[in-house]
Amino acid sequence: MLKRDRSGVVGSKRHGSSLVLKRLCSSLEFLPHDLVELILQRLPVKPLLRFKSVSKNWKSTIESQRFQEGNLICSRQALGPDVLLVSLCEKGDAGLSGHARTVMFSLATASKVRFPFSGSMFCYGHCDGLVCFYCVYAPSFVMNPATKWHRSFPLSGYQQLVIERYNRLHFKFISFKLGLGRDKFRGTYKAVWLYSSSEYGLDNVTTCELFDFSTNAWRYVFPASPYRISAYNRPVYLDGSLYWLTECKETKVLSFDVHTETFQVLCKAPFAHLSNPCNQTICILNDRLCVSLKNWPMQVIWSFDSSGGSNTWKKMCSIDLTKTSPWFGNPEFPLLPIAVREKKWLLLQGRDSLDPVVIYNLHRKSYRLFYKPREPVGPVYYLQSLFSAL
Repeated sequence: MLKRDRSGVVGSKRHGSSLVLKRLCSSLEFLPHDLVELILQRLPVKPLLRFKSVSKNWKSTIESQRFQEGNLICSRQALGPDVLLVSLCEKGDAGLSGHARTVMFSLATASKVRFPFSGSMFCYGHCDGLVCFYCVYAPSFVMNPATKWHRSFPLSGYQQLVIERYNRLHFKFISFKLGLGRDKFRGTYKAVWLYSSSEYGLDNVTTCELFDFSTNAWRYVFPASPYRISAYNRPVYLDGSLYWLTECKETKVLSFDVHTETFQVLCKAPFAHLSNPCNQTICILNDRLCVSLKNWPMQVIWSFDSSGGSNTWKKMCSIDLTKTSPWFGNPEFPLLPIAVREKKWLLLQGRDSLDPVVIYNLHRKSYRLFYKPREPVGPVYYLQSLFSAL
């Protein structure tokens, strides 16, 4: 495709990009490398992938863990998280690699990325820009949608238990969800299954399996959680820990430190007495752990504040479900809080994969339609990054 620039020169888009790259390089040539690194950290992932070809020094810098962590922090501080709308329909033309799915960047960009593997389920949100897809019968995948990097990992013992039930035609059982987290001190990634053992004929209260990407192997974690786990919600990851809601008389928020591989219960929550797990949703909003509670006609979102060791729950906002009824009616389950953009736009979706995405203005207390899917999609809380789980 031809394009005319301001000087009247006609050339290809690729040629124009290379001119921009040369001009940038020449303008940065005489700056100290530390300053250049700070400038580069504020750029999106796509140009950084191209800038790796500028020099060995730039390539080494961009691929360093310190630079990638700084770039992720800059992305988080800019506009906040993006949202991926993951297509739940398999596409054609997957070739020999299996099924093909498309991930749509819904807010920050309008581009799409296709990945050549199938996974009917996915973790709640990103972990350093990595998203995990999984199903029962096939290996799971962790992927960086921004760089197209991906890696598979094998079936767990839990998945083998599920397969055995399917093979015996036992289809009525509770399905638990996978979590993905990162050891902040060692920089290694770990996938975690935590499930209530009695559902699968095991004696202990819960069973915890962990896949360590640095050793490429599954192993069991002892002791596991002392409380049964609610299977209605996916575990969420934040700042080195994974979190679940428990299934007991008084709901508890359970944390798992990915580094020490130990469980603990957070301080007592104001929603502990609400024992119906169907009306509770755990999520991450504004880089804080949140729990959303539906009690018609309202849905309240509580935010956990750990700053200064306070460890308190504060009411973040209340959603009037009567005002969202044009899109969701009287929802049986809580609306899913997806992400907060620019500190004021809260994105919500219903439990059905064909439900629209609605924006709630936290300042004006107003609602409007943002996106109506034409095919089944699932939202993923997301930030672009350069990371890979090597």
